[in-house]
Amino acid sequence: SQPNRLKIAAMCRDRNIALASHDDATHDHVRESHQLGIAIAEFPTTFEAAEASRKHGMSVLMGAPNIVRGGSHSGNVAASRLASLGLLDILSSDYYPASLLDAAFRVADNEDNSFTLPQAIRLVTKNPASALNLHDRGEIAEGKRADLVLAHRKGEHSHIDHVWRQGKRVF
Repeated sequence: SQPNRLKIAAMCRDRNIALASHDDATHDHVRESHQLGIAIAEFPTTFEAAEASRKHGMSVLMGAPNIVRGGSHSGNVAASRLASLGLLDILSSDYYPASLLDAAFRVADNEDNSFTLPQAIRLVTKNPASALNLHDRGEIAEGKRADLVLAHRKGEHSHIDHVWRQGKRVF
């Protein structure tokens, strides 16, 4: 119910917990999300919703599998199209975790957008951390957690060689 939604949104704002909308399709959906204090537009289904989300200051999040597959499995707007239009801020792994790294490299390799490799890597590191108010991680910088991944590419796939968590090698 609407009163419950408003109460939950207020509780999250009071605790600095970022809220995400899900599958917004229209300006009206985005406007409603914005009024609730939503910070992240998760999987906008249309260009219209992604553009409206950005205009309202929301981070636009799309699924990394959408990039790897070459489009949405349900016929919604393609993440690569949003990237080419400068409307992609975050990539997440909703059902295929290995897609995060592959998707970041594919975004960087795609000549239809202007993402450099560092900018594409930020889609899966700094940008999601910042959107979630996790300012102690997401980039290599003094005072940050030092969560790192060393990977290489072979063909179209990325392979993780080593992982460090808070500066300690765990893989």
